[in-house]
Amino acid sequence: MQNLNKAIIDFILPWLLEHGIRIAIIVVGLWIAHKFAEAILSKTIRKMVKTDRFASEEEEIKREDTIINIMVISIHVAIWVLGGLMILSEIGINITPLIAAAGIGGLAFGFGGQYLISDLISGLFIILENQYRIGDVVCFDKTCGLVEKITLRRTILRDLDGTVHNVPNGQIKTASNLSHEYARVNLNIGVDYSTNLEKVIKVINRVGNELTEDKNWKEDIIKTPQFLRVDEFADSAIVIKILGETKPLRQWDVTGELRKRLKIAFDNEGIVIPFNQLVLHKAPENG
Repeated sequence: MQNLNKAIIDFILPWLLEHGIRIAIIVVGLWIAHKFAEAILSKTIRKMVKTDRFASEEEEIKREDTIINIMVISIHVAIWVLGGLMILSEIGINITPLIAAAGIGGLAFGFGGQYLISDLISGLFIILENQYRIGDVVCFDKTCGLVEKITLRRTILRDLDGTVHNVPNGQIKTASNLSHEYARVNLNIGVDYSTNLEKVIKVINRVGNELTEDKNWKEDIIKTPQFLRVDEFADSAIVIKILGETKPLRQWDVTGELRKRLKIAFDNEGIVIPFNQLVLHKAPENG
């Protein structure tokens, strides 16, 4: 029995002195890498993430925390998987078959899950770059709507008809954000060719100023809608362009109110908004 114990000790003690110490060093190294990666990622991401001047501090912190959690979990998994393989190797287990099996499994997953991976990577960059957020109105090619939810895999939009669109992030080629930081009143209006343009300009600017000074609308307007230029000589009208700036998502309401006020002001000032007319000329009769 003593010989057996001595043999066990003679076997275990050298193993512990060699492999045991290495395993302990690996575990300590993994723990340090775990903490170091978390601290570095947290500081780096908070510096890299673009801030939105219309977002509250709480919203920005939530977005940053979401990105940090995603990145930290991914890095932690990679660290501990690598560390686990190193420990198995020290124990004496041949990890070559495991690596080969992982390679085959990864290849199979690559063929079957390439679209999922594309969705996840695209979703990460959408959140990281703040391309759009919940509450924005965006257009993906021909699909437009209010962003109700964003995940790493998909974006959920609801259009004016109430229809919900589930769009995989990997399929988004162009994202047009209609409510990022600010929006614009971009209005074209036609007036009759006989109209005094100087009078039209004064009326337009006056109506824009009155709208901006209105207590019900002034909080929505960043830059007063004003005459910009004569935009076109159309068939039946001189087309005037009016431009202004509003807070996000308020451009449609402000533009609608501006149209209403311009119509009333034009009527009061005798300014005609023409409609398309077709003039027919009768050919002379052969006498």
